[in-house]
Amino acid sequence: MHIEPFGVEIWMNEWETKCALNLAETCVESLTIAQLLALAGKNDVDLSELLPMKMTYGAIEGSTRLRTAICALYERQKLENVVVTHGTIGANMLVHKTLVSAGDCVVAVVPTYQQHYSIPASIGADVHQLKLHEDNGFLPDLNALRALVTPDTKLIAINNPNNPTGALMSRAMLEEIADIAREADAYILCDEVYRGTDQEGGGMTASIADIYEKGISTASMSKAFALAGLRLGWIAGPQEVLEAVAIHRDYDTISVGMIDDHFAALALEHADKVLARSQQITRGNLAVLESWVDSQPLITWVKPKSGTTALLKYDLPMSSRELCVDLLKETGVMFTPGSALNMEGYLRIGYANTPEILEEGLKRVGAYFAKVA
Repeated sequence: MHIEPFGVEIWMNEWETKCALNLAETCVESLTIAQLLALAGKNDVDLSELLPMKMTYGAIEGSTRLRTAICALYERQKLENVVVTHGTIGANMLVHKTLVSAGDCVVAVVPTYQQHYSIPASIGADVHQLKLHEDNGFLPDLNALRALVTPDTKLIAINNPNNPTGALMSRAMLEEIADIAREADAYILCDEVYRGTDQEGGGMTASIADIYEKGISTASMSKAFALAGLRLGWIAGPQEVLEAVAIHRDYDTISVGMIDDHFAALALEHADKVLARSQQITRGNLAVLESWVDSQPLITWVKPKSGTTALLKYDLPMSSRELCVDLLKETGVMFTPGSALNMEGYLRIGYANTPEILEEGLKRVGAYFAKVA
């Protein structure tokens, strides 16, 4: 089976250990175990809970405790609607492998996480890309979506909040997309890994799994919950989909680690506190980034509404890869080139690191742009 090289992951693997300041990172600044325990009102004495834990495979679908905590993130999902996976990357892979066959029609928004068009293409699906444009705030054109979706469409893949743009589809827009899918009897897969980081209100985006009867939500502990090291995600959706997913999951997952399950459950049982920390970081840092962008004559953008990333459009006569490599060599600051996302002419910045790293990184990059302008 041929599959396209994963542009973003190849870039990250090549450079993230060689930079001084990582502004390509897409996770909210990671929690330590000590910080997680403190947020949960516990301390290192409570680690003794792990001592009698027998290192078996554990609950195959994820513990009841964990899946109950995941259900609390949704309006309508029950235990039978949730299965635990190895990160959102594992969740997305399982959904695509389960639902998509050679010859099926798939519609995917782009830019997005590359899984959502490269995996179905590798299976032999007929993939139609719905391109998001800056002049529409990087939100999907629903008339264009209607034109792409036919009675033969099996799956619509969307990403909300969007990576890399930070665009946020409202509940009303999601309901319209659900109406379009319903007419074709198509599934909707919504990668919701950044859910919980909205810049306004309570911070929690509506989920497609709660809106549409054939809606499937994937998410994880990695981005909004700042616990990427757990490598733990989930699928929430129709029970018949999860029963089909389970057949594929038996071949590549069996179960997640019991320690991962334990700490994920602890974090989600205190999701309000974990997300409050994440929102404090993302909201404060976005204000810093906005001020910096306003001061840069070579940079324009569409300000994100959610998530941890933004696309910066630059006005320089060089490719995005050339620019990012030069920035790394001259300043030690790492961005992601737009070319890794099929968005040449842009840089992706991850702005959810510690404020000190963001501020110092932007200072160095600002000096670089002033020199080359």
